[in-house]
This record gives sequence, structure tokens and C-alpha cells, in this order.
Amino acid sequence: MAFVTPGWSQKVNPDAALIQDFQARVKDYVKLQKQEEAGLHALKPTASPEAIAHHEHELAERIRRVRHGVPQGSIFTPQIAAEFRRLIAMAMQGTNAGHVDQSLEHAEPEKLPLRIGERYPVPGVPLQSTPPTLLLNLPPLPPELDYRVIGRALVLRDAKANLIVDFAPNMVP
Repeated sequence: MAFVTPGWSQKVNPDAALIQDFQARVKDYVKLQKQEEAGLHALKPTASPEAIAHHEHELAERIRRVRHGVPQGSIFTPQIAAEFRRLIAMAMQGTNAGHVDQSLEHAEPEKLPLRIGERYPVPGVPLQSTPPTLLLNLPPLPPELDYRVIGRALVLRDAKANLIVDFAPNMVP
């Protein structure tokens, strides 16, 4: 007589799986960033602004070389972008929707061409803030990265190297 063990049927929340995929991609990027930064001379706490800018530039150059040819959507895949679009739409429809709209309207309009590996912000252009209400609906990021809204695009920015890691166009209505 054979015993049959019933198979466990686990349903995976597809939205949660997309967020996990996004977080794994972010983790891989941060690992790469740390590897590249390890090859640079360490900054001393008393470093001059010029030394800090030089360190940032060198880190950005190293990351650009390693990521050369990485296409837009390597982190914000079409499926992940669709989930983020849904999360952003939720923030734009909630009780704080007016605050998000006002914050985005008061931001200086930016018409920058977005490219992976490009510096952001560029000299003379202020670093745009992202409405906190919008951020509450998005997955948290490690301190090395942040979200920025540029035009209607959601940008993933390397805060240490000051460059665009990835972006998803047409995210903000």
C-alpha cells in the first residue's frame, strides 16, 4: 500500500514577487557599487569638497565602465514598472493625492534627456525632491540609492555616484 502525500499548493502574490525581484536587482546594483568603490582610495572625514567631488566622479566613471551597454529597464523591467505605476496611481488617488499633485507642480520642471549612467543632477540644475506621500507607496531603498521624479519618469539614482541607475518613463500621471 502506497501513501500519497498531498502536494502543497502555494499561491504566490504576484505583486509581492515583483517587489522581491526589484529588491534583488537593487541589491545586485549596490553590491556592484560597493565593489567599485572598494577600488578607490578611501575618503578621509576631513576631505575637501574638491576631494569629495573627485571621489564621486571616479566612482561614477568606474560604475559607467562596468555597466556600459546596460539598457533602460534592467532594474525597472516592464513588469516591475507596471507594478510601480500601479503603486504610484494608488498614491495619486488616496487622501493625500492633492499634496502629491501640489508637490510635483511646485517642483522645477525638468526636461532632461534620461540615460543610464548619466550624471544627475547636472550642474546648475537642482536635485528634485520626491513627494513623501509618493515614497510611502514605493519599496524602501538602501541609503546608496534614491527615487526621483523627472518629468513623468521615475528615476532610480545612485546617491553616492550621482548618476542615473535606471528609469521608467510615463510613471506619473
